Order: sequence, then C-alpha cells, then structure tokens
Amino acid sequence: MAARPQTLPAAAAPVVVGTGLAVGTGAFAPLPALAALIGALLIQVGTNFANDYYDAKSGVDSDDREGFTRVTQSGLIAPAEVRWAMIGTFALSILLGTYLVFVGGLPIVVIGLASVAAGILYAGGPYPLGSYGLGDLFVFVFFGLVAVTGTYYVQAAAAAATPPFPLTPPSGTLPIAAIVASLPAAALSTNILVVNNVRDLETDRVAGKRSLAVLIGYRCSRVEFLLLTGMAYTVPVVFWLDEYGPLVLAPLLTLPYAARIARTLLTRTEGAALNPALERMGKLLAAHSALFAIGLVLPGVLT
Repeated sequence: MAARPQTLPAAAAPVVVGTGLAVGTGAFAPLPALAALIGALLIQVGTNFANDYYDAKSGVDSDDREGFTRVTQSGLIAPAEVRWAMIGTFALSILLGTYLVFVGGLPIVVIGLASVAAGILYAGGPYPLGSYGLGDLFVFVFFGLVAVTGTYYVQAAAAAATPPFPLTPPSGTLPIAAIVASLPAAALSTNILVVNNVRDLETDRVAGKRSLAVLIGYRCSRVEFLLLTGMAYTVPVVFWLDEYGPLVLAPLLTLPYAARIARTLLTRTEGAALNPALERMGKLLAAHSALFAIGLVLPGVLT
C-alpha cells in the first residue's frame, strides 16, 4: 500500500520510450535498458515511501484528505519502519546504479544522485519541493526529460563501446530526438500530479502545503492540464513530420481516453471522481508511451 504500485507506470513509461528510441536508432543495449528500468522503479517506490513518511510527519496528510490511504498517517505502519523502507529502497537503487555509472560515467552519477535527492526533497527536508509549488517542475524534469534521455544515453554509450566511466557524454549519445521524445512522458506524468493536486487543493491549503494547484487555483490548474495534454499529442506529429512513419502517430488512438479524463478534471473536484481519474492517468501514460515507443522502434526494424 505504501509502495503505491498504481504509480509505477510513471517510472516505467519514460524507460520504455527511451528504449524504443534506442532500438529505432540502432543504439539498443539490453542490460543498460533493464538496469534503467529497475532503477527507475526503485526510485519511484522510494519516493512514494518518502512522501508517505514526510507528509505524515509535517501534518500535510490528515484524516480529511480524499486520496488513497497513507500508511504512516493512518497508523498502519510505524513511521520508523516507513523511513527505513525509504532508505533501503534508495540504497538498492544506488547499488544498481553502480553498473550504469560504469557504462555512462559522471553524467549518470549526477542524474542518479539528483534523482534520489529530489525523491526525498519532494516532501522532506527544510524546503519540500511539493509544498512550495515546485512539484510539477520536479515531475516534468525527472519523470520525463531526465528519465527518457538518461535511458537512451546509457544504451547509446554501451552500444558505442565507449571507455568505462566517461566524464562527459560521448558524441552522439544525447541527440535532440531523445529530448523531444521525452516531452510526452514528462507532460502526462505531470498531469498525474495535476489531478492529484486538484483533488487535494482544499486540504493542502488548510495544511499549509502550497502546491502549484494551491498557488494558481482550479482554473489555471485545468489550463495547465490541457496544455500538457496538447504537448503529449503534438510530439508524435512532430516525429511523423520528421519522416518516422505513420505508426509513430499511434498514441493519438488514446485521445478519446484522454478527453474522458480531461472532462472529469474540468468539472469535478472531489475525490470520488478524481481518484478514478488519477488511476486512468496512469493507464493513459502507460498506453501512450507504449504506442509511442512502438512507433519509434519501427525505423530501426525496417533498416
């Protein structure tokens, strides 16, 4: 319950996209891809433990919240046990990351440590990111830009047989296509947080948590959601115009599902409606990313 497996698509989706692009460009390397996936899942679970622990400790979580049960706040698990689970999970991710550091060098050290630190500081520390309007930016950067480009980079570095522990990214391992391909996962992952924060807007305000939704209100949060959704469906068109083939447009098949979620967010604020919408956002992210990855794979398969 504390691990919140329903959030794992947010960790797996960017790895799937980065791997799809790697296959399509001839840079696929199976072991780095697998290590990146497991590492991303561990960081997501560790972040969930951290949020559960620190939100209860700070008083952000209360009996009035409408979200899914938090084990620390509800008393199901002792705070110390949740904290040790957080530490153990992040330690495992760092241990696994040593292999990726061997392949990707200093850039992976920076990415890995920054990801772990951000996972803790999202809800913990003296300046928790999620409580000062920075949660959306954190998700966009780490669950989109960093995750997709990092996944592509370690595979490209391995496929190019670069010397161990490069200090800078070797030539050709961070193409602009990887950055652009990261935008849909970044946008839809952030929209998961938007739905979450719109649902919790009133209780967060009372608890003193200044999420971006609290700072900008319902209307602007809904505009943010629509703009990010538009980004997610524009990028596949950009790749299609760049001659990736019509299959890269497959994510557009999920547009009706996205519209259903948007309709809920635009008209409802209570947990009874937004909790199911939150789960649907995870499914949308997974489906969009899988279809996008398939479209990105095709050029590598056909050549």
